[in-house]
Amino acid sequence: MKSKIKIAVVGLRFGAAFAPIYRDHPDVAEVAICDMNEAVLRDVGNSSGIARRFADFNDVLAAKDIDAVHLLTGIPDHAKQSIDAMNAGKHCACAIPMATSIADIKAIIAAKKQTGKSYMMMETHVYTRQFLFAKELVARGEFGRIQFLRGWHYQDMEGWVPYWAGLPPMWYAQHALAPLLAIAQARAVKVHCMGSGEMRKELHRQYGNPYPIESALFQLAVPGLCAEVTRSLFQCAYPGLDFIIYGDLASFDGQLHRQHPHVPGEFGRRLATERPELPDRTDLLPPSIARYTQSGMDGCFPHLVHEFMRSIMEERASAIDAVTSADWTAAGICAHESAMAGGREVVIPEF
Repeated sequence: MKSKIKIAVVGLRFGAAFAPIYRDHPDVAEVAICDMNEAVLRDVGNSSGIARRFADFNDVLAAKDIDAVHLLTGIPDHAKQSIDAMNAGKHCACAIPMATSIADIKAIIAAKKQTGKSYMMMETHVYTRQFLFAKELVARGEFGRIQFLRGWHYQDMEGWVPYWAGLPPMWYAQHALAPLLAIAQARAVKVHCMGSGEMRKELHRQYGNPYPIESALFQLAVPGLCAEVTRSLFQCAYPGLDFIIYGDLASFDGQLHRQHPHVPGEFGRRLATERPELPDRTDLLPPSIARYTQSGMDGCFPHLVHEFMRSIMEERASAIDAVTSADWTAAGICAHESAMAGGREVVIPEF
């Protein structure tokens, strides 16, 4: 087992929330931060007490003592920066999506194999309270046979940084899709997807995508099991993100606050709805970072940090390793391909 890790958090618009978690993690020797915006770099460094600061990612790559990076940069940079980091001898965690093309996914997998470095796509929604609770129910067999899975993510990216304009919704489907594939413990093998709605013409230009909303039906590598995912990025005035597991003995709706007691009908099984308390799984974390479950996306940030750190220290694949990341990312890329082809079936490559 290796000694403590020196890690650089790169991209502080989102990374500011992660820097203090790494700072307080028992496996971390030093945290550095990196951002092109010098005011942001100064403010985050001062507020978190982190003295080591970089304004250029290339300087992070050149720093021989930096063992790992966590990339929270723009989507168009993820693939190249991940490859560059591993080729520079650094373990790599990266915000979603892993990449936006199958070719780039394959290049990341190749770099990981060649360098032997740990890679982890930091998908938040497989570490939320909802997901960890549901995962335990699955392990106990509470659902019986899982019959269907559904996920959705409605978000308006109007006015965000320019690379978001017109982004194909399914390229950023991991928050809705990954929990379903993780619960099923299976990859998606084929997809039919339909685009819906109409976007302003200026939003078409960057990616050639005409759809504000895409809805996909995935066939999974579990006989007889499908999953449905809907994703929106523009011109849909409804926010929401969650998942549902449908089993023959029980089901689970991540939107627990919207559940209501079931009123039995005259026919069929008598069913009941419960609204369980979701535990804050601090028992899975070192005490020094347990408090960070109280901030961020439903408590997930410290779990992501801890898993990435332990994968390096234990010299093992991360829970969301390069192949798993590829499976979760390629499914969305292929879904958009299907939508652009009028919903025709697209086979998802296996990695």
